[in-house]
Amino acid sequence: MFITLIFTLILTFIDQIIKIFIDHKFLLDESKEIIPNFFNITNAHNYGAAWSILNDKSLFLIIVAIIALILIYFYFIKGKDLKKTDIVLVSMLSAGVIGNMVDRIRLGYVIDYLDFKIFGYDYPIFNLADIFIVISIFLLILKAFKEDKNGKNNSSDK
Repeated sequence: MFITLIFTLILTFIDQIIKIFIDHKFLLDESKEIIPNFFNITNAHNYGAAWSILNDKSLFLIIVAIIALILIYFYFIKGKDLKKTDIVLVSMLSAGVIGNMVDRIRLGYVIDYLDFKIFGYDYPIFNLADIFIVISIFLLILKAFKEDKNGKNNSSDK
Protein backbone atom coordinates (compact mmCIF):
# COMPACT_ATOMS: atom_id res chain seq x y z
CA MET A 1 0.00 0.00 0.00
CA PHE A 2 2.88 2.38 0.72
CA ILE A 3 4.14 2.33 -2.87
CA THR A 4 0.59 2.98 -4.12
CA LEU A 5 0.36 6.02 -1.83
CA ILE A 6 3.76 7.35 -2.95
CA PHE A 7 2.93 6.87 -6.64
CA THR A 8 -0.48 8.52 -6.13
CA LEU A 9 1.15 11.51 -4.43
CA ILE A 10 3.74 11.85 -7.21
CA LEU A 11 1.07 11.79 -9.93
CA THR A 12 -1.11 14.24 -7.98
CA PHE A 13 1.88 16.55 -7.54
CA ILE A 14 2.60 16.49 -11.29
CA ASP A 15 -1.06 17.27 -12.05
CA GLN A 16 -1.10 20.17 -9.59
CA ILE A 17 2.21 21.64 -10.79
CA ILE A 18 0.96 21.69 -14.39
CA LYS A 19 -2.32 23.33 -13.35
CA ILE A 20 -0.53 25.96 -11.26
CA PHE A 21 1.80 26.69 -14.18
CA ILE A 22 -1.14 27.06 -16.61
CA ASP A 23 -3.05 29.27 -14.19
CA HIS A 24 -0.05 31.55 -13.65
CA LYS A 25 1.19 31.74 -17.26
CA PHE A 26 -2.16 32.01 -19.06
CA LEU A 27 -5.05 34.40 -18.52
CA LEU A 28 -8.48 32.83 -18.20
CA ASP A 29 -9.58 31.62 -21.66
CA GLU A 30 -6.18 32.49 -23.15
CA SER A 31 -5.14 29.92 -25.72
CA LYS A 32 -1.82 29.03 -27.33
CA GLU A 33 -1.92 27.04 -30.55
CA ILE A 34 0.47 24.08 -30.38
CA ILE A 35 -0.60 22.07 -33.45
CA PRO A 36 -2.63 24.16 -35.93
CA ASN A 37 -6.31 23.19 -36.16
CA PHE A 38 -5.76 20.28 -33.75
CA PHE A 39 -4.27 21.10 -30.32
CA ASN A 40 -4.15 24.21 -28.12
CA ILE A 41 -3.24 24.88 -24.53
CA THR A 42 -6.14 26.89 -23.12
CA ASN A 43 -6.69 28.03 -19.54
CA ALA A 44 -10.28 27.09 -18.76
CA HIS A 45 -12.10 26.94 -15.44
CA ASN A 46 -14.59 24.09 -15.16
CA TYR A 47 -17.18 24.61 -12.43
CA GLY A 48 -18.71 21.19 -13.05
CA ALA A 49 -17.59 17.71 -14.02
CA ALA A 50 -16.93 16.25 -17.49
CA TRP A 51 -18.51 18.31 -20.26
CA SER A 52 -19.42 20.82 -17.51
CA ILE A 53 -22.26 18.67 -16.22
CA LEU A 54 -23.26 19.45 -12.64
CA ASN A 55 -22.09 23.03 -13.09
CA ASP A 56 -21.72 24.92 -9.79
CA LYS A 57 -22.11 21.72 -7.74
CA SER A 58 -18.59 21.75 -6.26
CA LEU A 59 -19.61 20.53 -2.81
CA PHE A 60 -21.51 17.61 -4.32
CA LEU A 61 -18.53 16.76 -6.57
CA ILE A 62 -16.13 16.94 -3.59
CA ILE A 63 -18.37 14.52 -1.66
CA VAL A 64 -18.51 12.18 -4.70
CA ALA A 65 -14.70 12.32 -4.93
CA ILE A 66 -14.31 11.43 -1.24
CA ILE A 67 -16.73 8.52 -1.64
CA ALA A 68 -14.85 7.40 -4.77
CA LEU A 69 -11.53 7.44 -2.86
CA ILE A 70 -13.06 5.39 -0.04
CA LEU A 71 -14.43 2.86 -2.55
CA ILE A 72 -11.08 2.71 -4.37
CA TYR A 73 -9.36 1.95 -1.07
CA PHE A 74 -11.79 -0.78 0.03
CA TYR A 75 -12.29 -2.35 -3.41
CA PHE A 76 -8.78 -2.15 -4.89
CA ILE A 77 -6.28 -1.67 -2.05
CA LYS A 78 -7.29 -2.91 1.41
CA GLY A 79 -6.04 -6.40 2.05
CA LYS A 80 -4.87 -6.88 -1.53
CA ASP A 81 -1.47 -7.95 -2.77
CA LEU A 82 -1.24 -5.53 -5.69
CA LYS A 83 0.76 -6.33 -8.80
CA LYS A 84 2.79 -3.54 -10.42
CA THR A 85 0.10 -2.90 -13.02
CA ASP A 86 -2.55 -2.71 -10.28
CA ILE A 87 -0.43 -0.20 -8.36
CA VAL A 88 -0.09 1.99 -11.45
CA LEU A 89 -3.78 1.82 -12.34
CA VAL A 90 -5.06 2.41 -8.80
CA SER A 91 -2.56 5.23 -8.31
CA MET A 92 -3.59 6.87 -11.58
CA LEU A 93 -7.27 6.64 -10.66
CA SER A 94 -6.69 7.97 -7.15
CA ALA A 95 -4.41 10.78 -8.37
CA GLY A 96 -6.97 11.85 -10.96
CA VAL A 97 -9.74 12.01 -8.39
CA ILE A 98 -7.53 13.78 -5.85
CA GLY A 99 -6.11 16.23 -8.41
CA ASN A 100 -9.52 17.50 -9.47
CA MET A 101 -10.82 17.43 -5.89
CA VAL A 102 -7.89 19.58 -4.72
CA ASP A 103 -8.78 22.15 -7.40
CA ARG A 104 -12.42 22.21 -6.30
CA ILE A 105 -11.48 22.63 -2.64
CA ARG A 106 -8.74 25.18 -3.27
CA LEU A 107 -10.30 27.17 -6.11
CA GLY A 108 -13.97 26.24 -6.42
CA TYR A 109 -13.36 24.96 -9.98
CA VAL A 110 -11.06 22.64 -11.91
CA ILE A 111 -8.31 24.01 -14.12
CA ASP A 112 -8.52 22.46 -17.58
CA TYR A 113 -6.00 23.16 -20.34
CA LEU A 114 -5.80 20.39 -22.98
CA ASP A 115 -7.87 21.69 -25.89
CA PHE A 116 -8.32 19.47 -28.96
CA LYS A 117 -10.22 19.93 -32.18
CA ILE A 118 -10.80 16.47 -33.64
CA PHE A 119 -12.21 16.20 -37.17
CA GLY A 120 -13.71 19.67 -36.78
CA TYR A 121 -15.28 18.88 -33.39
CA ASP A 122 -14.08 21.21 -30.64
CA TYR A 123 -13.67 18.61 -27.90
CA PRO A 124 -14.28 19.79 -24.30
CA ILE A 125 -11.10 21.03 -22.61
CA PHE A 126 -9.66 18.63 -20.02
CA ASN A 127 -6.54 18.05 -17.89
CA LEU A 128 -4.01 15.41 -16.82
CA ALA A 129 -6.16 14.27 -13.89
CA ASP A 130 -8.99 13.55 -16.33
CA ILE A 131 -6.58 11.48 -18.45
CA PHE A 132 -5.52 9.51 -15.36
CA ILE A 133 -9.17 8.77 -14.53
CA VAL A 134 -10.27 7.76 -18.03
CA ILE A 135 -7.24 5.60 -18.84
CA SER A 136 -7.20 3.84 -15.46
CA ILE A 137 -10.94 3.07 -15.52
CA PHE A 138 -10.72 1.81 -19.11
CA LEU A 139 -7.76 -0.45 -18.28
CA LEU A 140 -9.32 -1.67 -15.01
CA ILE A 141 -12.47 -2.64 -16.92
CA LEU A 142 -10.40 -4.44 -19.58
CA LYS A 143 -8.45 -6.21 -16.84
CA ALA A 144 -11.68 -7.30 -15.12
CA PHE A 145 -13.11 -8.68 -18.38
CA LYS A 146 -9.85 -10.48 -19.12
CA GLU A 147 -9.72 -12.02 -15.64
CA ASP A 148 -13.38 -13.05 -15.87
CA LYS A 149 -12.80 -14.58 -19.31
CA ASN A 150 -9.78 -16.50 -17.99
CA GLY A 151 -11.85 -17.93 -15.12
CA LYS A 152 -10.44 -15.78 -12.32
CA ASN A 153 -12.90 -14.09 -9.96
CA ASN A 154 -15.64 -16.24 -11.45
CA SER A 155 -18.37 -17.00 -8.90
CA SER A 156 -19.20 -20.31 -10.63
CA ASP A 157 -15.72 -21.60 -9.65
CA LYS A 158 -16.62 -21.56 -5.93
